[in-house]
Amino acid sequence: MAGRGRAPRARAPISVVVAVCALLVSLTGCGGGSATDRAEADVRRLLDRRAAAVLDRDLAAYRGTGSTAGFGNLRAVPLAAWSYELTGLRLTGDRATADARLRYRVDGYDTAPVVAGRALTLARDSGGQWDVVSDRPAPESAVQPWDQGPVSVVHGERSLVLGVGHPKRDLRDYAGLADRAVPAVTSAWGGQWSGRVVVVVPESLQDMAALLGSPASAYRGIAAVTTGEVGAPARAAADRIIVNPDAYGVLGDVGRQVVLTHEATHVATRAHTNAATPLWLSEGYADWAGYRGTGRTPAEAAPELARAVVAGEGPEDLPTDEDFAFTGDAAALAAAYEGGWLACKLIAERWGEERLRAFYRAVGAHEERAGAVEGALAEVLDVTAGEFTERWREYLRLQFG
Repeated sequence: MAGRGRAPRARAPISVVVAVCALLVSLTGCGGGSATDRAEADVRRLLDRRAAAVLDRDLAAYRGTGSTAGFGNLRAVPLAAWSYELTGLRLTGDRATADARLRYRVDGYDTAPVVAGRALTLARDSGGQWDVVSDRPAPESAVQPWDQGPVSVVHGERSLVLGVGHPKRDLRDYAGLADRAVPAVTSAWGGQWSGRVVVVVPESLQDMAALLGSPASAYRGIAAVTTGEVGAPARAAADRIIVNPDAYGVLGDVGRQVVLTHEATHVATRAHTNAATPLWLSEGYADWAGYRGTGRTPAEAAPELARAVVAGEGPEDLPTDEDFAFTGDAAALAAAYEGGWLACKLIAERWGEERLRAFYRAVGAHEERAGAVEGALAEVLDVTAGEFTERWREYLRLQFG
């Protein structure tokens, strides 16, 4: 944020200036804030040493920078990079609060750093050396898995699972499901993606919400979500599939596989998903890839939409983005996902899977929503938006009528 300018004012008397300068010397040093500059330089060096200790797994070196709290939580995480960027420092005598950006990469998975805001409390000893007292998520920033406890790690063939509060045997189950999801997604989408995923399994719904920086009520009943920057290039920070163990745990074997394949599809399609992509397409395509090959019928996989159509209350239009709000009615949310899935299933059956992939990419080739779907429908499927919506409504009637 740019600094604010100040209005000019009259020159103060010399005696007042001298008195103010004397006061500033005792606090921060007069003549350019040199004490603050020295403190910033010292803290930067401290954070550099702390980061090196994390990467080297050197507990003694880490202890030399202050509190060792959390060091053991990170021990199993395969890190390729870890660094702090000091963005602010507030001094109060021999105490200080530092604002920093933590940048880290998980080895073998992240092609660019994950960035997390951190707030560090510092103390200066009698010899003038700064030590870290605490290192916590900054306000408004999401927590990291190691903030929640010791991280257990399981390496799959195509996946990495980071878990907190779960035995390794359970995490191996997640790795097996993720390893099966990756080739399923590649078969549906093609090979133009990394072909590997990171799955994070927190201990509870509340912990999942903390990792996402949102209230738990927003994800109640949601089995998993994928984080990542939509429309980002291949070198963007890797996505994370974050599981809600409460909702995921009540699913059957097929449901669990569908969920992880759905989320892995979001990882694969992320570079072609942007503001132009409606949620009915991004979520519908992920569901289409998830259910593909499972043998689940529309009546089995879309019960809410089936009930509505049978009752003569089927939708007139494709789901809007607002229909996918996690805080809305659970049945309406389910129907929105089901409607998006069946729209993609219709395209795959009527025009073919390759056309479905081309349609998704064509929508994402636009920079904004206006005209994106309409243009892709005309270009790839040779239909208008009105014609496609009517065919979708007829498709629902044929499936459930």
